[in-house]
Amino acid sequence: MRPLVLICSEDAEFYLFLSHILEVDGFATELAGGVEETVRQATEREPQAVVLDCQPASAVGQAICARLKGEIRTSARPVVALIAPGAEHQHLDLLKTGIDESFVRPFAPAKLLAYLRAELGMAPLGSDGGEGGGSLIFGELEIRPASHRVRCNGHQLHLGPIEFNLLCHLIENPGKACSRDELICAAWPANIHVGPRTVDVHISRLRRTLKKVSSENVIRTIRSAGYALEQET
Repeated sequence: MRPLVLICSEDAEFYLFLSHILEVDGFATELAGGVEETVRQATEREPQAVVLDCQPASAVGQAICARLKGEIRTSARPVVALIAPGAEHQHLDLLKTGIDESFVRPFAPAKLLAYLRAELGMAPLGSDGGEGGGSLIFGELEIRPASHRVRCNGHQLHLGPIEFNLLCHLIENPGKACSRDELICAAWPANIHVGPRTVDVHISRLRRTLKKVSSENVIRTIRSAGYALEQET
């Protein structure tokens, strides 16, 4: 059974980003909202770890940590805070409530994965000396799914979770014409309704990002079929 990580965040986009990273690396995730919902889910579901998305002008993270550490059944489980840049002052308040670890955003996902694996007694991330999970390579593109890293032509790219999922699916199916419905299933959660036009918008964003570091247009539009990842000849 996959270890369950409860993610407390009011930012749906950030939850999609973080849940994708964790699930690719073998964790299961669930989303929680405020203090009471997080405490209730932590009590009922008994997650192996809790991750708090702490906002700069909010004390919700400290309140949740204090409640969790006061519960007998959850006190031994690691609680991790992700602190927004410029809000480092929260670290001391979180320490007072018993936080186990804190990371200031933006942070390297591999560090969070390594910490959780160590705390939960799982095999070390990247036991072969790499970042773990292997790489997906297509021409000058390289993706490391476990750490959510993308490089193109030697440059590090920063993609949102949807663009990252789209690129992963395309690179896993090189040369194949992937329909918009197929891409929706690959890149969006099952409970979110997405139309074909939305796929076009995200593909356009992905193309613009790739164009900044590469002269090749590797994402081809296949008329009446969808999109494919192909190298120029």
